[in-house]
Formats: sequence, C-alpha cells, structure tokens
Amino acid sequence: MKKILQLSFIVCFVVLAITSCKKDSFITSADASLRLSEDTLHFDTVFTVLGSTTQYLKIFNINDQKLKISSLKLMGTNSFFKINVDGIPGIEFNNLELEANDSMYLFATVKIDPNAANLPFLIRDSIKIEFNGNTKWLQLEAYGKNARFMNNIIITKDTTIKNDSPIVILGGLTVNQNATLTVEKGTQLFIHPSAAIKINGTLNAIGDTNAKIVFQGIRIDDPYINYPGGWSSIYFSPTSKNNFLKYCVLKNAYQGVVLDAPATNSSPKLVMEACILDNIYDRAVLAVNSSCTATNCLISNVGYGLYVVSGGNYNFNHCTFVSISNYYISHKEALITLANCDADKKNRSTLKTTITNSIIYGEGGFRDDEIEYLKADGTDFNVTMSHILYKQKTALPTTLFGISSALPTNSNPLFDSIDISKRYYNFRLQSTSLCINAAASSVTNDLDGKSRPLGGAADLGCYEKQ
Repeated sequence: MKKILQLSFIVCFVVLAITSCKKDSFITSADASLRLSEDTLHFDTVFTVLGSTTQYLKIFNINDQKLKISSLKLMGTNSFFKINVDGIPGIEFNNLELEANDSMYLFATVKIDPNAANLPFLIRDSIKIEFNGNTKWLQLEAYGKNARFMNNIIITKDTTIKNDSPIVILGGLTVNQNATLTVEKGTQLFIHPSAAIKINGTLNAIGDTNAKIVFQGIRIDDPYINYPGGWSSIYFSPTSKNNFLKYCVLKNAYQGVVLDAPATNSSPKLVMEACILDNIYDRAVLAVNSSCTATNCLISNVGYGLYVVSGGNYNFNHCTFVSISNYYISHKEALITLANCDADKKNRSTLKTTITNSIIYGEGGFRDDEIEYLKADGTDFNVTMSHILYKQKTALPTTLFGISSALPTNSNPLFDSIDISKRYYNFRLQSTSLCINAAASSVTNDLDGKSRPLGGAADLGCYEKQ
C-alpha cells in the first residue's frame, strides 16, 4: 500500500510538473491563437488640434501556454494616432509576453492637424501585430472636423459670426452692453464646459428650417455627445435687451437660457421662435424677475422646463414641454415652476404668465404634478392658461390660475414615437391624439415650418399634424 501511495504521488508530481512547465513555456506553433476584442477602433468626429477621448481594446492569449508577441507596431509615419500598451506609450513594442489565458490592454488617442476642407475628413492608420510567424491587423479610423476657435472673446461692437466653419468657444464669450452679436443661419457652436456665454448687450441668432443654429458641448465623440451638462448656458445679464433666437437648438447643456432681471426697455428680454431646448440637465429656461416670449418651441427631456423666480412677464404659445425619464435624466421635477418671490418669499415682484395652445406632460419619473407655484402675499400672481393639455394630480387654485378650454387633465398626448434605448424621441402627434384640432391659433407655421390652419382647427404644441 505504501509503495502504491508513493507511486501515485510521483505520478501526480510528474503531471503537475509537466503542466506547470507547459504553462511556463512559450507556445511557438504557427497554430497559436491571438484574439482582439475589436478589429477596428473608431473615433467619432473630433475637432482638429483639440484631440479626442481614449479608445481601447484587449488582446487575449487564448492558448494554454505563454505567447510572445514579437512585434506590435503603429504603421503610419507621423501618425495622428498615439498608442500605449498596458500604460506604456510608444510606436513599436517588441517581445511582449502574454501569460496563458491572459490579456493586455491597448489604448489609442488621436489628434488631427487642421485640414483645408471644412467638411469632416477621414483619418486612418493601422497596427500590425506579429507572433509565431502570424500577422494580425488592427484598424484605426477617425473623422476630423476643422473649426474656428474663439478663446476669451469680448464683443465690444456690432459683430457677425459667419457660417464658414464650426465655432469652438474656449474660455468664454462676452457681448458687451450696447453691442449686438449676430449669428448667421446654419452656424454650429461648440462650447467648452468652462466657457461662459454672457450677453450684456444683444444676441440675434436667426436660423431657418433647413439651417438651424446649434449650440452644444465641445465633446461630439461617443459617449459624451449624449451627456447633458456638457456646457453651461446662455446668460442674459440685467443690462441685456432685444435678444432674439429663431430656429435655434440648445442641447446637452447644464442650463439652457438664464434671464436675469427685466429688460432695460419695454420689449421682452428674450424672444424665442421655433427653438429646441433638449437634454438640459437643470433648468431649460431660468428667469429671475425677467421677461420672455416663446412660440413653437420644444422644451424636452430636461431637469426643469420653465422655472420662474421673483415674478416677471412670460408668454408661451404653441409650445411643448415634455420630459421622459431616460438613462441620463430622471424626470423628478415639475416642468413648470412659477413664483412671484424667491424661496424665502422675499424679492417679490408681480408675476404675469400666459400659456396657450401648449402641452405640459412628463412620464417615467416621480412627478404627479407638472406645474408648481409659490406665491408671496401682497404681490400679484396672475397665470392664464387656455387650450392646453397638462398633467396635474393636485388641482391648481382658481384664485391664482385661470384655466380655460383645457383637455381632460392627465390625458396622454400620444406622441408619435419614443424609444428610450435608442435615444429616439419624436414629439410630433399621432393622428388619434386629443391635441389634434384643439388649439385656437393665430400662428401660421409650426416648428417644422409647416402651415397651421388658423382659428379653431390647429393642434396643441409645437408641431402641427400634417
């Protein structure tokens, strides 16, 4: 029995030794396998000069023995791409050892020099990986976009930003009092997170249906392109006046437009027509005792929609306020908040708000009431809403809110289609929506530029069902 046990021990030892030696030895056969988690690293559009985010993949040794990568090389001369392997930068790596059934990381970035063309252009390179007489290729590709950079710009006289290239705003953009900044239709503005846009004078940004003006964050590569809070806001200071936004898109900001104090003349501080404020992390329209007129505007997937503090004068017609909880923004705040004072019921001023022919609706979150209010005694609070669809569990007091020709409270507006997983939101109306023909309109066109019937046959919200 003792000899049998000794023999068994010897056999086990030999097997373990052989197995251990096998794992510690390098596989040299041409049949060895090496697997890449990706065959192409693709970088979405990045601005020339600024560079991109980092992409990475894993290189797997799926053999039961160690594998030696004789060469891993970035093939382009003066390449726009930079790589490193397991945190070590370089252009060529030799004799990389990869343990059996183990993996290593390969990281890549890209920085594209300016090019003569204004349209996106494709940059390619490749990485050659050699082992045991075999060759594997990894492809690298990136779209580059040229841009005009504006760094800490102060506008002191009437100035026009022309639509000759995308505009990248770094450091900040300030329009001085009594100066007007005009933005040509079709212009795309990309704003750094630390760059403040401050309007002490006047901003005129007038696009059209086929050439909208777009304000968005500087990160246009995945996944950052869809993140809210990528830039700050457009701030209209107490001295600002006569601002006009038409066919503009403000998206992925922390806040949309911030209106501070009344205009210095009798006109609204800001007029918005056919604008989209989308994927705003906090308040889409924040107004502190100010004034704003908005027509055919879509305020969608936001922390708050219209947020009014300390009164002011506001008129919203044919607007759609809607927020659907998604991966980036949870709908947990009311779409409309109106107050004739601040949170301490101080800094009071008369509030006058009119909302007509509009939709106020949210779902997928924690809100039963899409309209909230705060009133300080002794100061006027006057809100009129007519021809609207709104979601509200707690009835609004008739002493403060004049509501007429409203559709049944909490009705679903039946938007065309929503797919949260694909980030697809079409807030046009289905043909069976109660909002069809429910407006009393004098507005001749909708957000798409399509005609509206006048009188009592138009639709609620910013879109007219065609």
